[in-house]
Amino acid sequence: MCRASLLLLALLPFAAAAQDAERGRLLYQTHCGGCHYERMHDERLRPAVRDLADLRDMVAQWAPQTKRSFTLDELEDVVEYLNQSHYRFGLAPKTKP
Repeated sequence: MCRASLLLLALLPFAAAAQDAERGRLLYQTHCGGCHYERMHDERLRPAVRDLADLRDMVAQWAPQTKRSFTLDELEDVVEYLNQSHYRFGLAPKTKP
C-alpha cells in the first residue's frame, strides 16, 4: 500500500467527525422543514437560544418530533447548519450583499 493511501486511511476518522453544514441543511429541510420554517430562527423569534450550547439543546429537544432517529453526528450537522446560516455563535457576522 502506498504512503498516500496509508495517510488517507489514518485521517478518515477525523473527516467523519467534522461537522457537515451541507448535510445538516439537507437533514433540516427534509425532516424539520415540514413543521418548521427558516423564519423561526430570526433573532426576534429565538430568545431561548443564547449560545451554541442552547442551540444544541434545542435541536436535541425537538429532534424526536420528526419521528426519525438521528445520530449524534447528524444532530451536530444540523446544529452546524443552523449556526452558520442563522445564529453565527463564534463566527463572524454575515455580510449583506
